[in-house]
Amino acid sequence: MILRLAGRSLLTTVAATAVVFAATELLPGDAGELRGSGRATESDVTQERERLGLDRPAAVRYLDWLYGAVRGDLGRSLTSGRPVAGLLAERLPATLTLVAASLVVTGVLTALALVVVYLSDGRGGGVATGLAAVPQPVYAALLSAVLAGWLGWLPTVSLLPPGGSPLDALPALVLPALTLALPSAAFAAVLLRGTLEDTLRRPHVADARTRGLPALLVLGRHVLPFLAVPALQLAALLTGGLMAGTALVETVFGYPGTGQLLVSSVALRDIPVVQAVALLPIGVLLLGMLLADLLAPRLALTAPVRTAQADTRPREAVQPSGGV
Repeated sequence: MILRLAGRSLLTTVAATAVVFAATELLPGDAGELRGSGRATESDVTQERERLGLDRPAAVRYLDWLYGAVRGDLGRSLTSGRPVAGLLAERLPATLTLVAASLVVTGVLTALALVVVYLSDGRGGGVATGLAAVPQPVYAALLSAVLAGWLGWLPTVSLLPPGGSPLDALPALVLPALTLALPSAAFAAVLLRGTLEDTLRRPHVADARTRGLPALLVLGRHVLPFLAVPALQLAALLTGGLMAGTALVETVFGYPGTGQLLVSSVALRDIPVVQAVALLPIGVLLLGMLLADLLAPRLALTAPVRTAQADTRPREAVQPSGGV
């Protein structure tokens, strides 16, 4: 099973890189034309394209890049000439810190939303659906206007100190992290709401609630085991989505991560950098889904065991003294 899942992830990665490369090929112009624009003659542009290797067929360039990536060589930037791996190493820690902070906030907000749905017997899900439908730029604008502009609690631009890490400037993380986490939490709550409502309709859960067991006890012993597997798979999906969503957030708030690097590289048609940065969310998503698929069978086995133990207890064991 591990070999099958790993092989599927590898094929998906190769297919995703081909799609990214094809998308960049469809963009008007290339790095040679952009660098040779202005006063350069057509001959100068041709020479620049030949120097950068852009005169070769697209399929040859893609296969060369793929072969280098397999060996750990992501190539060099067409604009700066620096190794792509070095560019990623400079910006990746900032992006990983932002994604980790966003994932923690997403988990907390999703858990609170599910508790509200549980305590309200399934009501209140429409609010999560509405929040999930709000575009990410709207969250960025509202949070910036309220928290940075109106209240003045946070900086409007999430700049980091030179040579420092995001942990040295924690306020700079708040706006980007919230912008990523709010729609992700709403999306997660919408997806897990159906599983939660199905679990609440199970006989042993309905029976436990009818007998007046504490809400937190019912939630922890009877409900959460059935949410573990979909929550794990959703966490893997959200992690890849958060990595991909940093492109807009980092550009809006000036956060110096890989998302900002991706946007600038697309504008300059720096294909090796674009492909390398695009590999990050793809790799994170596929690795997370692979781990989720491997852990899901183990988590799924715990729910029936706990349920059986809970259902086999005598009814009198949970009734108050003197109960009928």
